[in-house]
Amino acid sequence: MELLIDGKRVNYEDKGTGNVLLLLHGWGSSLQAFSPIISELSKYMRVVAVDLIGFGKSEVMDSPWRVDDYVEFIEKFVVSLNIDKLSILGHSYGGRIIIKLASKKYPVVRLQKIVLVNAAGIKSKRSLKAKIRLFGYKFGRTFYSLPIIKSIYPDAIEELRSRHGSADYKNATPVLRQTLVNSVNEDLSPLLSKISQPTLLIWGENDTATPLSHAKIMEKQIQNSGLVVFENAGHFSFVDKPYEFMLVLKSFFEIS
Repeated sequence: MELLIDGKRVNYEDKGTGNVLLLLHGWGSSLQAFSPIISELSKYMRVVAVDLIGFGKSEVMDSPWRVDDYVEFIEKFVVSLNIDKLSILGHSYGGRIIIKLASKKYPVVRLQKIVLVNAAGIKSKRSLKAKIRLFGYKFGRTFYSLPIIKSIYPDAIEELRSRHGSADYKNATPVLRQTLVNSVNEDLSPLLSKISQPTLLIWGENDTATPLSHAKIMEKQIQNSGLVVFENAGHFSFVDKPYEFMLVLKSFFEIS
């Protein structure tokens, strides 16, 4: 399915009837990652999944966004479907959007239940090695940006980014790269205590992208929350443990 939001084509899937569950995928992914979840849960409720702007089959934004822009996008998307209350599940970056949305004082829609799956949003403290690496990158970027140096080594900055950037950063277009930078530099920890909805945290114990320590901080700060940890699972816990993941979701949403 497709609709227009602020002139941009947005791809989404809408299946089932009843209480609404909105699914938000992670960075670099798409709603297709949730296909098994959509297929199963749509038997019991209305499941809506959307390709975030810049990903999947949705169009790319014209200029870099911040997390707040994605929150506004989700609100406009939900309103366009005439939904006034829903539960929401987000993986990784999708969880980052949910934290901001759920902590708003006057949200456009009423959130009933929240599921954060290996969610992003907490800024990790950099080790000394990481700080030195970052300083080296920033110094190199400044040096290779000098007109004379740039004329001699025109591809140096891009090569520097390739060596120092994460896989998500390397694989992104320029506008999405800046969007990613805008997002990861924002620590959402202070917002966690503002979330009042029943919140389920699902994590893989071996997650290195959003480590389990982040989940424990969220569990402590979000007043009405519980944490489920899957052994032998990583950042994509819902892919690594699909059967267990579905059992936990059905329990949380009281599906028999």
